[in-house]
Amino acid sequence: MKKVLLLSALLSAFVLMGPALATADQQPEMIAEKMAIKFVRGITNTVTSVVELPKQTILTGRDLGPVGYIIGPIKGVGMTFYRGVIGVAETLFCMVPQPGYYDPMIDPEFVWQGWEPKRDTSKVVDEEQ
Repeated sequence: MKKVLLLSALLSAFVLMGPALATADQQPEMIAEKMAIKFVRGITNTVTSVVELPKQTILTGRDLGPVGYIIGPIKGVGMTFYRGVIGVAETLFCMVPQPGYYDPMIDPEFVWQGWEPKRDTSKVVDEEQ
């Protein structure tokens, strides 16, 4: 029984340590910096998630006109919840290099980004024809 238990422990250690040993060597300072950025981004998104309510109202109103001021707050409540959950997840799992390699889990990365109006590409297509 002891041999089976020891073999299981060694096999588990091998399976868990294998991917870590196969990764490219990174400088510890760079990894710690990316962890810190992910942690701060998570806290920032958690705290500023309530800004999604007016942001979505304004953006949807700008894109859809008067109807957007009815749909925008509904979108804002959903995005507030979504950004808050993503912020909590990034804060709690700041040491995990997922998704990608400490990449942001939401786009735009922060609530104050993404206020630019959408580009109208239909005019470019019409001019080319």
